[in-house]
Order: sequence, then structure tokens, then C-alpha cells
Amino acid sequence: MRTIDLRSDTVTEPTEEMRQAMLTCEVGDDVFEDDPTTKRLEALGAALLKKEAALFCPSGTFSNELALFTHANHGDEVIVDQNCHIVWHESGASPIISGVQLFTLESVNGIWNLDKLAKVIKTESEFTPGTKLICMENAYGGRVLPLEYMKKVYELAKSKRIPVHLDGARIFNATTFLHCDVSELAACADTISVCLSKGLCSPVGTLLVGSKEFIRQARRKRKLMGGGMRQTGILAACGIISLEKMTKRLGEDHENARILAQGLSEIKGLRIDESQRDIDMVFFDIDDPRKDHLHEYLLAHGVKTLPWEYGFRFVTHHGIDRADVEKVILLMKGFFC
Repeated sequence: MRTIDLRSDTVTEPTEEMRQAMLTCEVGDDVFEDDPTTKRLEALGAALLKKEAALFCPSGTFSNELALFTHANHGDEVIVDQNCHIVWHESGASPIISGVQLFTLESVNGIWNLDKLAKVIKTESEFTPGTKLICMENAYGGRVLPLEYMKKVYELAKSKRIPVHLDGARIFNATTFLHCDVSELAACADTISVCLSKGLCSPVGTLLVGSKEFIRQARRKRKLMGGGMRQTGILAACGIISLEKMTKRLGEDHENARILAQGLSEIKGLRIDESQRDIDMVFFDIDDPRKDHLHEYLLAHGVKTLPWEYGFRFVTHHGIDRADVEKVILLMKGFFC
């Protein structure tokens, strides 16, 4: 039985082209900065985002936390969204690794009230930590933040001489939705984290992108965090294909998610969260007690999902085709109808 995995777009597997590239790529010792394939990936990432340099990291959590660790010192404050990945899904790493205080500012679907943002920015004193970094996230769950909004946040931060970090794990999903160049979103931040394994099929890796001086400092702190790796070209070879080719096919995933959402919406009582329908994710819930057993039912029919927890999330990706989407819709209708 073919398995349909809707848990996340992190489950994508390397393409055959990636596997061949891993076999044939030229490698060196990246701690000594002499792995040519990794250098090529970093140069490509920096060029695409129109920044000076990039650094290959093991994961998105690593890249985000390395950014905080490099931007700020112990006791400094970092402003983040109350539901962002850094707060919810990075195992409480920020106060442990960088010793920062996270100020979680409430938003409406990822959009801050800019007047409130301006008011919570702090000047360091005997009594208060100084705000040393503002973090945005785009895509934000299943929603894409508007480019004009990001520009306003960046302008505000610059007026206060505060850098901005963008958790751009799915930045190419965001640009696919916005029909803009990735450099336009990158221009709204000083540093960006770009995941290569979320929907882009690389087995491992994230790029941290920024200025040459920032990346120089981050390289040393990457080593301190245990992220100094050796023959990383084997992984970077996949990352190059992710950036050059896999970023261009994300529209297929978005379209499959649209069809999936449309089909699920025909089930009585099932509510699609339309506020998060911009990319490859379908968030929904249903007023039916049988939902507690949906995960087991789908798994028995070859569909992997995450169990219900205040709602459901189905994610399309390179491993999901139109036939898979249609099968899932039929299974869902058969279970609830």
C-alpha cells in the first residue's frame, strides 16, 4: 500500500537527482572552509537573497537560535510573535543558548499593531533590558505576511537602530504565493533563516543569510554550538538542487492544498481555517466526537497524519500528487459522512 504522508512537508525525500549529486559531488572539510560544494551552496543562497554571505546549518532551529545568539547577548531582549516557531517549537532554546529575554508580542494572524510594537521597544537602563532584535516569520503557519507590512516593520526597526531576523523556513512558499522575488522579502530583514528540507526535498539543512561580518561571527558560534561539520558537500549538493529547481515547483503543492481544502469543506460541520490557506497547508476542525479516532482510521488506510490537538493540519508536498489528494478526500467523506 502506498503511504500518503500529510504530517508535514519535512517528510519529503531526496530526489533521484539529489542522490546522484551526493555520490559525485566534490567535498572538503567545511570547518576549515574548504568544502567547495558547501561554498557554492552558500554563495547561491546569498546571491538569491541579495545578501553578502550565508552559512550552512544543520536545522531551522539551529539557524534561528544561532541568529539570536549572534545578534544579542545575555540579558538582552528579543521581540517575537507570541505564536512563532522560536517560542513554540524550539524546545525553549533561546534562554538556554543565548540567554535572551523573549518578549512575546500578540498579533492577529501574524500581523502586529505597529503602534504597540513601537511602544514595547525598550532602551537599556538599570531597570530594563534593551531590545536588541526583532523577529518576524514568513510564512507564518499557513499564512503569508504581506510584503508591505514587512517593509513597515523593517522601517520601524531601522528607525530604532534594531536589526531584524526573519524566520524564513518556508520563504519560498511565501514568495510563490506573493508572486515576488525572494530578495524582496529578504530586503525586509538583516538576517534570514531558509530551510532546505521543508518542501524542498533536501534531507538536512538550513541557510543563515546576512552580512559578511555577521556570518563571520555566526561561523564561530556555530562551532561553539556543535554545528561545525566536516564533509558537508554531500548535503549541500542537495541544497543546491533545492534552491535551483525545487523552489520553482511549490505552486503544485499550493494547488493540491487548495483542492484538498475544497473537498474537505464539503463535509458537514468541517471548518477550514481560511486565514491560513495561503500555502501548502490545510488547517481545519470539525464538531464531531469521532475526530479523536480519525488519525487511527486514516493510518489504517495508508495515510499518515498528526493526531487531533486543538485542530488538524494536513500538508501537501513533493510526495503528494493529485490522486493522493482525491483519495484523502474520499476517505474523509467516508469517515464523517
